[in-house]
Amino acid sequence: MASPRSTPDDPPLPSKAVAPNRRALIAAALTVAVLVACSSGGGNNKSSKAPTTTGAPDTGAGAPRIQEYAVPAGSHPHDVAVAIDGSVWYTAQSTGKLGRLDPATGRVDEVALGNGSAPHGVIVGPDGAPWITDGGLNAIVRVDPATKDVRTFPLPESHPSANLNTAVFDPSGTLWFTGQSGIYGRVTPVSGQVQVYDAPRGRGPYGITVTRDGDVFYASLAGNHVAKLDRATGAATVLEPPTTDQGTRRVWADSRGRIWSSQWNAGQVAAYDPASGQWREWRLPGEHPQAYAVYVDDRDQVWLSDFGANALVRFDPETEQFTAYPLPSNPGEVRQILGRPGQVWGAESAADKLIVVRT
Repeated sequence: MASPRSTPDDPPLPSKAVAPNRRALIAAALTVAVLVACSSGGGNNKSSKAPTTTGAPDTGAGAPRIQEYAVPAGSHPHDVAVAIDGSVWYTAQSTGKLGRLDPATGRVDEVALGNGSAPHGVIVGPDGAPWITDGGLNAIVRVDPATKDVRTFPLPESHPSANLNTAVFDPSGTLWFTGQSGIYGRVTPVSGQVQVYDAPRGRGPYGITVTRDGDVFYASLAGNHVAKLDRATGAATVLEPPTTDQGTRRVWADSRGRIWSSQWNAGQVAAYDPASGQWREWRLPGEHPQAYAVYVDDRDQVWLSDFGANALVRFDPETEQFTAYPLPSNPGEVRQILGRPGQVWGAESAADKLIVVRT
């Protein structure tokens, strides 16, 4: 199978065939549900194929609805973040802009971030503003949602090409970020101070998350591990997944403080429980799964994007059941997932669209 197309910040890594994990393959029959296309506003509506479920039957009430929204051609949107008012911010990585979609009308407005910009991640901060990790500018960027003023927090000259990836705010209001060149760091918004740390094992820091208790964890794609950060000292402690060379790409914390991660090389989803120090791993369905993004919703359902199947995949930790939702566009290449209660959003970088699953 050919390797999926990668955007400049994501150098392709070889996929690795991994023997199915016995815990992951739970029963066999496929249950097919009917997928209802959603139509609202001026968005680009397109229904997908019916979802398929592995394991126990899906007992949820009704099938989730999928809708796509077009963004300007050539944008190659990478990450998305839902604002308090329901609008959706996205990073137009190939055009150096931050976009904002109004799902009610399908209207898109964009803000140019500066010469050389190549934005990767976007999150909504505690101040209600979008915060961006910009690999082209080698800076953390804040955009005022009202005035559209752009403020940059450049990395020190000692780290001129960090390949910035993703960010998260801890409970104190400090922003933590990762860079695939082999760094992670933090920004104190009040003072503007930017601190950078060299990551253990060098290259690889990618996804990052924070638990409800305020603990920060990041994923190392090239380093094949998860790391926990000491918020006081900035030190990183490496946590080893059971599968070697698994290519842990992104991480997300659930309501219990467990850290869920997507394993790109292994095609698996993994869970680490800090309370017990124990790991569990499950292989996604299909012949050649490639787990890219991971997100845990308000019901502790785990969502992943699978490049191998061109689908969004939901995993229920209680039943150990996977449900795959094929993307309407092929290829879609959803590189990040985020949402709010009842909505799961993704950015289809290959299709120049945003996608939402209304649950």
